Amino acid sequence: MAKSRPPKRILESYTIKGSDKIIKPGDCVLMRASDASKPPYVARVEAIEAAGSRGTNVRVRVRWYYRPEESIGGRRPFHGTKEVFLSDHYDVQSADTIEGKCNVHSFRSYTKLDSVNAEDFFCRFEYKSATGSFVPDRIAV
Repeated sequence: MAKSRPPKRILESYTIKGSDKIIKPGDCVLMRASDASKPPYVARVEAIEAAGSRGTNVRVRVRWYYRPEESIGGRRPFHGTKEVFLSDHYDVQSADTIEGKCNVHSFRSYTKLDSVNAEDFFCRFEYKSATGSFVPDRIAV
C-alpha cells in the first residue's frame, strides 16, 4: 500500500526568509533567477501552501510577469526600462526563492510616483506566452 501524502495547508501569509517582510496572495515579489547574472524575476503571488509532515516545505503559486526581452517580440523602443507584462504563465516555486517584495503599478500611477525605486515596475499589457500576443494589442505611444 502506497503512503499517503500529508495534506497541503493553504497559508494566509509568509515571512520572507532573512527579513521581516510578509507576503500575502496578491502581492508582487522578486524571485531569484537560477542564473545569478540575470535580474530577479517578477511574479504575483496567487496562493501560498505548506506541505511536508511538519508543513515546513512552503511553496508559492505565482503568475509570472515577463520583461520585454523575455517576450517573443523582444524589447522595442517604446518599452519602458521598468516595464513588465502580466502573463498567462502560472507556476509553483519554493518560497525560499523569494528575494523581496516589489510593486507593479499601472502606467498611469507609475508616472505619478514622486520617486521610482528599484522595486517599482509598471504594466500596460497582458502577455499570452504560448502565442506571443498582447492584450491590448496596441496602445498610443
